[in-house]
Amino acid sequence: MKTIGILGGMSWESTVSYYQLINREVNARLGGLHSAKICIRSVDFQEVADALRPIGSTLGGEDSNRNRLAELLIREAKFLEKGGADCLLIACNTVHKIADDVENAISIPLFHIADLTGEKLVRDGKKRVALLGTKFTMRQRFYRKRLKHRFGLDVLVPEPDDQMRVHNIIEEQLCKGSIRKEDREVYCGIIRKLQSRGAEAVILGCTEIGLLLTEGDSELPLYDTAVIQAKYAVEWALKDSID
Repeated sequence: MKTIGILGGMSWESTVSYYQLINREVNARLGGLHSAKICIRSVDFQEVADALRPIGSTLGGEDSNRNRLAELLIREAKFLEKGGADCLLIACNTVHKIADDVENAISIPLFHIADLTGEKLVRDGKKRVALLGTKFTMRQRFYRKRLKHRFGLDVLVPEPDDQMRVHNIIEEQLCKGSIRKEDREVYCGIIRKLQSRGAEAVILGCTEIGLLLTEGDSELPLYDTAVIQAKYAVEWALKDSID
């Protein structure tokens, strides 16, 4: 079994989910008392958030803090590599803005969360999809552009006011472990609007959203990026063991 490296803490609430998902998936496949081999490097999310805010002040332009964010995550990724990780998961959609920088700085494979999600959507025959996430992920082009150019997906995002509702619930509630019925209702209303615009599925493009929404909450299929990424990592880590 290979060792899965997780760069987490963004937020720690969703990183807990990664730990559970990966271990449960390994046990489901191997049985007995088997669990996953995992290295976790959990960052102080405030440092990441401080670097992200100036990034989100424009609708996709380059920013003065990109290097600061890249240096932080590259340093942490190298700690994981030196600690024995055989692959890397960045447990946060938003900071995949600099995933290529991190990937180029390490020698172990990085499993890009948008690529894994795009591949699954294509396999399932989806073409027009809705994207929910932080305001940075929804407003900037790095995530939508990758899905469009690599997978031919037409990506819809909520209207600006709804974008802020989605973002504020993530930042003020989900990242702090607060799961509220009224927030679920807000998200479901926004999903219905996106469905009326032709969305065939919804990407939960923030690793905290899966804490709030499950399949039964939406008429549209939900693609939880955290689950997709975690399951892929387990499949990869166990390939030689199972074969």
